[in-house]
Amino acid sequence: MTKSQKNLRNFTLAGALAVSVAALSGIASPATSAPSHDGLWSVVIVTERGTCDRAYRYPVRISRGNVINAGDSPVTITGRVGDNGALTVTVSHGSQRATGSGRLNGQEGAGTWRGGECSGTWQAERRGA
Repeated sequence: MTKSQKNLRNFTLAGALAVSVAALSGIASPATSAPSHDGLWSVVIVTERGTCDRAYRYPVRISRGNVINAGDSPVTITGRVGDNGALTVTVSHGSQRATGSGRLNGQEGAGTWRGGECSGTWQAERRGA
């Protein structure tokens, strides 16, 4: 894989993680939904370690406590927000995978992410229902 292909792969994964990491921290609650967190969120992801691009902004939707991709990135996003705002997310694209965790608190959220050689932080803000 060329360096350009590797950077594109890292960009896609980090960006996808941002999409999916609308709120992260700890283990999500089982079976119960978190309607107070449901809606559209805008997430900014910042790379602090690794060769991924420095920052990205992506949309994420939380529906009945499930975190889903609200944009057009070709990634698979699985995650769950607990009633207390704690969230865990996994983003995958092909054989690549990134994970994140953090917490939503009312209209905003923050946490950390890691994927391949890259890792960093994210911040989210609610955009609507």
